[in-house]
Amino acid sequence: MLKALFESKRSTKRAISLIYDALAITLALYTAICLRLGTVFFDISSKELICLSVTITVSLLAFIKLGLYRAILRYMSIPAVTSIMIGIGISGAALAAASFLTQSPMPRSVPFIYMFTALFLVGCPRILIRNILMQVYKQQHGTKESVIIYGAGYSGHQLALSLQSTSYKPILFIDDNPKLKGSLIAGLPVHRPKNLTQLIEKYSVHKVLLALGGASRSERAEVIKKLEPLAITVQTIPDLTDILTGKARIEDIRDVEIDDLLGRDPVVSDPKLLHACITDKVVMVTGAGGSIGSELCRQILRQKPSHIILFELNEYGLYKIEQELQSTLKAFQGNTKLVSLIGSAQNQNRLESIMNTFGVQTVYHAAAYKHVPLVEHNIVEGVRNNVFGTLYCAEAAIKAGVESFVLISTDKAVRPTNIMGASKRVAELVLQGLAQRQDKTRFTMVRFGNVLGSSGSVVPLFREQIQQGGPITVTHPDIIRYFMTIPEAAELVIQAGSMGQGGDVFVLDMGEPVKIVDLAKRMVHLSGLEVKDADHPEGDIDIQFTGLRPGEKLYEELLIGDNVSGTEHSRIMRAEEKALGWQETQAFLNELDSACHDYQCNHVKELLLNSPTGYSANSNIQDWVWSQKQEKTKFHLIKT
Repeated sequence: MLKALFESKRSTKRAISLIYDALAITLALYTAICLRLGTVFFDISSKELICLSVTITVSLLAFIKLGLYRAILRYMSIPAVTSIMIGIGISGAALAAASFLTQSPMPRSVPFIYMFTALFLVGCPRILIRNILMQVYKQQHGTKESVIIYGAGYSGHQLALSLQSTSYKPILFIDDNPKLKGSLIAGLPVHRPKNLTQLIEKYSVHKVLLALGGASRSERAEVIKKLEPLAITVQTIPDLTDILTGKARIEDIRDVEIDDLLGRDPVVSDPKLLHACITDKVVMVTGAGGSIGSELCRQILRQKPSHIILFELNEYGLYKIEQELQSTLKAFQGNTKLVSLIGSAQNQNRLESIMNTFGVQTVYHAAAYKHVPLVEHNIVEGVRNNVFGTLYCAEAAIKAGVESFVLISTDKAVRPTNIMGASKRVAELVLQGLAQRQDKTRFTMVRFGNVLGSSGSVVPLFREQIQQGGPITVTHPDIIRYFMTIPEAAELVIQAGSMGQGGDVFVLDMGEPVKIVDLAKRMVHLSGLEVKDADHPEGDIDIQFTGLRPGEKLYEELLIGDNVSGTEHSRIMRAEEKALGWQETQAFLNELDSACHDYQCNHVKELLLNSPTGYSANSNIQDWVWSQKQEKTKFHLIKT
């Protein structure tokens, strides 16, 4: 019967709770009068019955308003107990008021005695049932895993309470605040970080949960740095912002994100720069379904444009970002109109038609092929999409009278050693040439390095390889990359685009470069594992070096020369770099277009090598179709 009751519908449980509370209030009032009069037998007048009816009605309405019937008993914590106490206080006040208004002969001390009896009868059964449910949960889910919570502030306290109904058992807190040493929070002792190693061994703990609340990224990075040598699994609670907005719960434990490791504190954005090209304007994002494109759309939506034109070739990518933005609009009751359009950046007529029809004022051109090895194997398509896709999109923007056009570029465009980087540098030259040819559309280029979590990023690959037990594959022991979070990159792109005068190349401050092999080791350690190497032959995860891929560089750069100047934003710099005139650029593009049309990969590569891009190939032509054709030609010649 109890099992059927526990598994019944929420509406049934709420009805039972209401009936029980009405009976409990009646019994509490009777008990209070008995205790005051010292007898269980006394006369009940109509005035006492009126007082009881008023008290029950007011009490139940107060309990409903306080959300007492929405609380799930298994998860009931301090806020729910506080609600019961407030509700009983209101109930006692209602009884006293009803007794006074009806001139009831009830002794004036009864309402005070009643509040204590009601608190016992209403609150204790709930706590008792909660404990029973917790015991049942423990039996169903077996032994809990002991964990240490790092951070004894509000977030840590709430996390400890939330974990009571999960498979984790918090046993103590670690906190840097010396004033908290030796104190008890949520019944758990608080220790200093210097004792962590001994505590881990003493309690055989294999996991530390970070509850650092509003700590900055640099502070979080310092804490993670302390924990890293311990080879213990380190996880964290979601962002405080996500918890407050309801996107996540505090008990939604997740792995430590790599942006926590980088320790880069975000710079306060300039609202004026964010609004300048977006607010109340028609904004178009090409490649809207990609990593950068989708984040641009999210941040553009916050600046309240009149329209966002989502332009994407990948149908599923477009569908996903459209659904997400629609949900955001609905939640915040925004007035921005979303327009989702399928199309290719290489179709100038389609682009021009869209820009004219909707009166596009700002374009963020994020559509590109960015994966270095894939572009090496698909040279013509890479050049067509990255170079001519940019050209056609820019020409459409000029004809449609677009005010601002921002190209998302890459650090691989600086002294490129691969087709992808060379094609992006040519795309920059195209816009610089167009900026000289006309002044109706303002062209801006923003150059930055790798972004964490983007398609093709090493971070999700390493995480997957660790989960599978290794090995982790790194191309070279000395390879170094700059990293930035996708939201930070997108926000800086928007602000940089507002500062352009025409033909500007902006570069973003990417912070300190990261050695990829060190990043891999840190991820292994924070997963509670050991790297397997000469010093640790019994380690868990092996790191294998596979060699540089075609077109890959050991080091990436953001500037071609040293001529760079600051801007009004501390993390955005303006690069003063050499550009071609439009006639020279156009002649080069005509020749490149002809080579692509005839599928002459050797000529395409030769043109890129001879262009002012600084391109120096570090491998032979890798294009799959070209290579297969050469093999067939050789075979045919040998055969004949």
